[in-house]
Amino acid sequence: MDSSVTLNRNRLVAFLQKPARDFTINDIKRYIVENGIEMINFMYPAGDGRLKTLNFVINDEDYLDSILSQGERVDGSSLFAHIEPGNSDLYVIPKFHTAFLDPFAEIPTVTMLCAFFDKDGNRLANSPDYTLEKACRAFRDVTGLTFQAMGELEYYVIFPADGTFPAVDQKGYHESAPFVKTGDFRTRCMSLIAAAGGRIKYGHSEVGNFTLDGLTYEQNEIEFLPVDGTEAADQLSIAKWVIRRLAEKEGYNITFAPKITTGKAGSGLHVHLRLLDGEGRNVMLDSCGNLSNDARTAIAGMMDMARSITAFGNTNPTSYFRLVPHQEAPTNICWGDRNRSVLVRVPLGWNTSDDLCAKANPGSYAREGSAAGRQTVEIRSADGSADVYYLIAAIAVACRHGWEMRDPLKVAERTYVDVDIHKPENASRLASLSHLPASCVESADALQEQRKVYEERGVFSPAYLDAVESRLRGFDDKDLHERAKADLSLMTSLVNRFFHV
Repeated sequence: MDSSVTLNRNRLVAFLQKPARDFTINDIKRYIVENGIEMINFMYPAGDGRLKTLNFVINDEDYLDSILSQGERVDGSSLFAHIEPGNSDLYVIPKFHTAFLDPFAEIPTVTMLCAFFDKDGNRLANSPDYTLEKACRAFRDVTGLTFQAMGELEYYVIFPADGTFPAVDQKGYHESAPFVKTGDFRTRCMSLIAAAGGRIKYGHSEVGNFTLDGLTYEQNEIEFLPVDGTEAADQLSIAKWVIRRLAEKEGYNITFAPKITTGKAGSGLHVHLRLLDGEGRNVMLDSCGNLSNDARTAIAGMMDMARSITAFGNTNPTSYFRLVPHQEAPTNICWGDRNRSVLVRVPLGWNTSDDLCAKANPGSYAREGSAAGRQTVEIRSADGSADVYYLIAAIAVACRHGWEMRDPLKVAERTYVDVDIHKPENASRLASLSHLPASCVESADALQEQRKVYEERGVFSPAYLDAVESRLRGFDDKDLHERAKADLSLMTSLVNRFFHV
């Protein structure tokens, strides 16, 4: 039996005894009828980056078949700013492979994510999920490789301080109870995300913790496993929804905001990528265990497109309070090995020939086969304000761009750093590097300069890119850092405005 079925937490997978990717309409109907399901929820990503919900009561089998096979109409102009009200009707059609038993519904409910279609039966060109699908397909068409991604979802849990076992300020990394109080909440979130189809790698307490005005703020992280790019965005969207819903039920407040106060760790949304060949093998390392030319080509594309990626990954003024020097958020466009001051990091890999399991456990042995398949590279600029579909699509476009550039390996060589770039002895090296935008307005300028790359192969629609540029410029935040220094209340008001990104 396939372990992806036998060990899967999704109740539909367990009941139907098949992977979610193989679900059919008859599978969904069978599960609903034989398990007393009374309602169906459709969920879909809208222009504000949040999942929206449409509820159905199952009246009879004919209506159930209609819902599943024909979907429903929705008002696109209320979901997306770039759709005109005069021609706004859209269809939402469920994607059966995303089905899960809703853990929060009092009435037995199956929930599914949906795809958008226009009046002519075509996928909505600028919808978040279809944009990402096009980006992954274009990457495969150009490179012959499959683009996979995984996210690191950071967030703060906020609750009244009780004074017991206080954690050291900004020293929460991998801390255990009782010095952090929300570890059990995090593991409950992880369990529910897994039951909703999420492929989780691990969870832990993060660096940020502090007490302010009688409230404790604890930073957590849930990291996922690499999956196809489209699936990675679905998982992150559902995960944010699960974390917020469980927090609501348990009396916590939650924020994924990039920065919530000065001098404390911000929350990023680091994205790892992995490239697979036609046989499903990871090509991030070469035969000698070194970073491959394919990986370096993808990195070169991200180096060249880094400034405009912020238009999708850092979408409100508080994002740029996080992207400041001398913290673990990047500001310089460079990459390196195991280096948390760079934009793209090559994490420590499993390319040693030593049997570490046997060293730690005499008489035991490591699993058979190479661990090189676990190697990824990580882009660290984005934060929780990102729409994860458009963000991962932008990263896929940037990686594809590496294959379309002249001399990508030279670009990779020129932007590589092997030490902490902020050390005084590296001042001249630092001066040679380009920098990420420092405001929404600068990100809009960068997108305008490079938008042709995003439009190529029909991936991003011009109407959507127009809307992104317009929204970013509307913040008028080019000198925001200086204004915030002179008026400390300004950052507070911005944090409050964008607290629930």
